[in-house]
Amino acid sequence: MYKLCVFGGTTEGRELVEFLNTQPCRVTACVATEYGQTLLPEGENLTVSARPLPVGEIGALLQAERFDLVIDATHPYAASITRSIAAACEAAGVEHWRLLRGASEAPEDAVFAENTDEAVRFLSGTEGNILLTTGSKELSKFAALPDFAARCWARVLPLPASLEACSAAGLSPSHIFALQGPFSREMDEAMLHRTGARWLVTKDGGAAGGFQEKAAAARHAGARLLVIGRPAQETGSSLPETIGALCARFGFSCRPQVTVVGIGPGSEAAQTGEVRAAIRAADALIGARRMLEAVARPGQLALDAIAPEAIADRIREHPQCRRFTVVMSGDTGFFSGTKKLLPLLQDCETTVLPGLSSLSYLCARLGVSYESVVPVSLHGRVHDIVPDVRRNKTVFVLVGGEGGMAALCQRLTGAGLGQVRVSVGERLSYPDERITRGTAAELAERTFDKLSVALLENPSPDAVVTHGLPDERFQRSLAPGHVVPMTKSEVRSVCLSKLQLTADAVCWDVGAGTGSVAIEMALQAARGSVWAIEREADALTLLEQNRAAFGAENLRLVSGSAPEVCRDLPAPTHAFLGGTGGQVREILQLLLEKNPHVRIVATAVTLESAAALTACMREFEFSECVSLSIAKARAAGPYHLMAGQNPIYIFTLQNGGNTP
Repeated sequence: MYKLCVFGGTTEGRELVEFLNTQPCRVTACVATEYGQTLLPEGENLTVSARPLPVGEIGALLQAERFDLVIDATHPYAASITRSIAAACEAAGVEHWRLLRGASEAPEDAVFAENTDEAVRFLSGTEGNILLTTGSKELSKFAALPDFAARCWARVLPLPASLEACSAAGLSPSHIFALQGPFSREMDEAMLHRTGARWLVTKDGGAAGGFQEKAAAARHAGARLLVIGRPAQETGSSLPETIGALCARFGFSCRPQVTVVGIGPGSEAAQTGEVRAAIRAADALIGARRMLEAVARPGQLALDAIAPEAIADRIREHPQCRRFTVVMSGDTGFFSGTKKLLPLLQDCETTVLPGLSSLSYLCARLGVSYESVVPVSLHGRVHDIVPDVRRNKTVFVLVGGEGGMAALCQRLTGAGLGQVRVSVGERLSYPDERITRGTAAELAERTFDKLSVALLENPSPDAVVTHGLPDERFQRSLAPGHVVPMTKSEVRSVCLSKLQLTADAVCWDVGAGTGSVAIEMALQAARGSVWAIEREADALTLLEQNRAAFGAENLRLVSGSAPEVCRDLPAPTHAFLGGTGGQVREILQLLLEKNPHVRIVATAVTLESAAALTACMREFEFSECVSLSIAKARAAGPYHLMAGQNPIYIFTLQNGGNTP
């Protein structure tokens, strides 16, 4: 078993030890404090030294253990221990790697000092309060500043040695922040406001040291940044590069750690603390370009990818990275690519962190509850929203693309829903956030952001969900005395019940006539599609009129005779045969070729059509035939008489497939 030694005490050192603790090797981790030991994992093959090691003891340790590799993961400002480790490794003949923390990109107005002495000389010529975040070891040098005790506040670790150093330098307890990081930008900014500091003094601790948070806090608080430079220009490798090299050298396995996060509506303020931490800790960020530009930190590897397959490819293409964070807009469980992505990451360790959805954010801004809101996405999807709005009191919709929101309002207005109240949210959570209210008719010509959301409120939804619409709601005639045949309400209701439609059904209506069955199919299968096949020109005209009247955009008209015009149609899940033109056997055969499990309902009024369907019962294994007799009242002077209608034979086929 390989033997490795890690000199740490840094975030990178801890993460390296955590990785090695999962591999077939013995690890000795050297940290300077007992507190550093508490941050390390436990393991049978892990030994921890929790005290500062003099130079001689480092050499003795290397001579005694004969490590296969020593990795120096100490702090970039701990120059003396780095020199000692390098010298001891050379003397013992042990291979030695340096793990480096990447440098940060500082703001243009930052002041740079080569060392602490230079920083003190510069600050001696300035005015205003100072927040020191450089630790306690060189605090005594800052004590030379004029009015040090009054001007300076120090943020140090909550350790006895740190507090003793503060006291020895002359700081009162009210000028000491004894805290353990990491610190957010908001917390850094709060400290600057609390102290009234005009200067924030820091070292270039990189991402792990919260450098960018400090820089952002100083900018927001109106303070300037004084950066003490690193002791020397070193050569070495980053943590991801080091882990990749270890896997190549010793055959270690490195399962990528992938965290999928929801970044909320957009701004950093609307992200959870967990999400911000995952973004900071990532070796590589993956997501859409606009989101990467919003969250990526200077120098952080950002990989542009949107499709789940492309995201999985980016992970495989970067084996040097161990921790990936995939950024998704909004919430990871709300119209997110997370659902399709996770099955592609079976060889990764995955974690999913939720975000604030645009639905909950907009409803909060409007002061309404969203427990009964129906969510719909039109972003990158083809979906007719009219049935959703027609049937529900409140609908939330995601819109994508130029002119998408105006087109939505125009669609609602054209479908007779211009009175629907619309609340459009744009740039939610950003300083230029805008919420616009009006009716669909009023907003139909307005211009909105291409990535906008809306809450649609229908004051008078059609709550009736049963089938069997009144016959009077359908157009049946183009001219007086010329009435196109139509399946009546009572028969239609029974047939639709027998069909057992689903919301995403793909339906055929063969011999659609005026379209009464096809339209009810379309209304019930709101997320599906309906194909109305009809050969008569007048009937097709009425079909078009009725489709427009009901706003059935998922209903498509097919002109011609079945089965010839049906061969290129998509395979149906359900089919209704109202008129077959004497081709019932051929139509049934085609339906079952398209889908052996299609559910078919067929009606017959004449004895000839009933005989034809009866003949098909044995061949195609019809599961049921019922006879329906209907009588309706008609006025006869002051009285009403029941008038019987022709009996209707209703045939049902399911799970056939005995096609010749």
